[in-house]
Amino acid sequence: MCGIVGYIGNREAGPILVQGLRRLEYRGYDSAGVAVIDNELTRVRAVGKIDNLAEKLKDFNLNGKAGIAHTRWATHGGVTEANAHPHISCDGKLVLVHNGIIENYREIRDRLKDEHKFDSETDSEVLVHLIEDHYNKLESVDDDSRLRKAVETALSHVRGTYGLVAMHSDHSDCLVTARLGSPIVVGVGDSEYYIASDATPMLAYTKKVVFLEDGELAQISKSGFETFNLKDEQIVKCVEEIEWDDEQAQKQGHPHFMIKEIFDQPTVFEDAIRGRYDIQEGTAHLGGLNMTEEEMHKVDRIVLIACGTASYAAMVGKYAFERLAGIPTEVDVASEFRYRDPIINEKTLVFAISQSGETADTLAALREAKRKGAFVRGIVNTVGSTIARETDGGTYIHAGPELAVASTKAYTNMVAIMLLYALQFGRSKRLSLATGQRLLHAMREIPEKMNKIFELNNDIKKLAEKYKNYKDFLFLGRGINFPVALEGSHKLKEISYIHSEAYPAGEMKHGVNALLAEDFPVFALMTKNQLYEKMRSNIEEVRARKTPILLVANIGDEKARELAEDVIYIPPTMELLEPLLNTIPLQLFAYHVAVLLGRDVDRPRNLAKSVTVE
Repeated sequence: MCGIVGYIGNREAGPILVQGLRRLEYRGYDSAGVAVIDNELTRVRAVGKIDNLAEKLKDFNLNGKAGIAHTRWATHGGVTEANAHPHISCDGKLVLVHNGIIENYREIRDRLKDEHKFDSETDSEVLVHLIEDHYNKLESVDDDSRLRKAVETALSHVRGTYGLVAMHSDHSDCLVTARLGSPIVVGVGDSEYYIASDATPMLAYTKKVVFLEDGELAQISKSGFETFNLKDEQIVKCVEEIEWDDEQAQKQGHPHFMIKEIFDQPTVFEDAIRGRYDIQEGTAHLGGLNMTEEEMHKVDRIVLIACGTASYAAMVGKYAFERLAGIPTEVDVASEFRYRDPIINEKTLVFAISQSGETADTLAALREAKRKGAFVRGIVNTVGSTIARETDGGTYIHAGPELAVASTKAYTNMVAIMLLYALQFGRSKRLSLATGQRLLHAMREIPEKMNKIFELNNDIKKLAEKYKNYKDFLFLGRGINFPVALEGSHKLKEISYIHSEAYPAGEMKHGVNALLAEDFPVFALMTKNQLYEKMRSNIEEVRARKTPILLVANIGDEKARELAEDVIYIPPTMELLEPLLNTIPLQLFAYHVAVLLGRDVDRPRNLAKSVTVE
């Protein structure tokens, strides 16, 4: 979703801001803008790509040492330059960028419209006029705290969510930033500071950061920063260090972030499980669980809450928890969880699963679970994210920065962590030593088997060429491969814009068979597991309808050739681990189809990496 960048220091702000916006392109956007103070305030905005903004900036002198910038993803108001950020006050001195949604913007706008001129359709613009209104009432305050106090007072009248940065030309050595439900990170340099909606834009300059909490506000100058709550009480913040470096966030010679991140999976999978298991004891040790043996035995139900790709990883986790630990487990789409009055109690363990750790619906769901007394833990990728801070424990998946909108390596590592959690609970409750050891030995073989699949990349690209012009697709799987089918379908539709569905293959007779035709190809997962013969029978039915079939099967399964002309042969593994391998051909297929169709693979239309508003 929308991206924020801010800078104050001794260097020219313009180039740093534009470079920061480019690092945030993966979040999705449709317009961008920059504002810099150099004696006076200069603002430049453009619709479309950041290249459009960069071209316009050539006509402006942006020598100022303080500035803010923004990439907008339209919510309130269309995609126009007038709706792009930064928004500016009536006197042209105060400028602001904002992520989030102001729920009561209409009533604020109605209250201010007689004295303030509104130029946009956005909810964000009311903030700059509201802050201006309170700033003008603080004439007796003549230092930089005047801007901060105006922001504090204005925000006390706001309902909704925000991550914002404000700047005033009369206070050129001051930026004010605040957050409520939309992340803000402050990067700490040498007499310079960076502000962003995540750490990615500042990795080239510093790895030292401060994460603002909800209801906090910071006043930042070249000489330092101070943090307050909305009651104007000062708060002491700790500086943390980011694990990622700038090189990790780049494409490293690949044409797109997505394909780089697909190929990252063997390495990041090893990062996810390293030091978290004990082969000799056949178990896992995830210290972030923060539960005693007694508390673990008390758990009689697990709920996995997530959105999008994370929810398909959670569906794999359900199979693992039930099979290894014998604990009833359910998966809830986070956006629906709190609206159905879920039955949660002190014996329920809830995992909130999110790559960014900022997903608004998942955050709301975990807060509901905490209110009902559940154990709440997080499975996230981003250090210092809101979910990581608001849960009572959990685990980082160590996938490194994932910049393509379509998640790949984060999905794999989420599955890996849930397998380890299921193993840890299983060994605590009922699982044999031998079974635990066998699972861990198989997990250690996964990176090598992933690399074997990558050797098929050119073959899969040829299949993408063959199938790219179909308008519809159906993905089929059974058992633990049904979530894989869902994820494969999800990847194809989100980056290629081809209509795609996924079904459990056993449900075909209940209506879906009516869709089968020569122009409706089926992508099926038929690897060797306990449902292999049933899946084979389901594919026979599809084949009888003259439907084109593309199969994923295990190496050596010559029977697969009898069912389909196109077969992708991959290494076998234990059934519970199949999603770690079976998903990769589907990721590669979706990627190559999208590239061949000329799609913007890393930033598909209408989508954002992190959904930070409901």
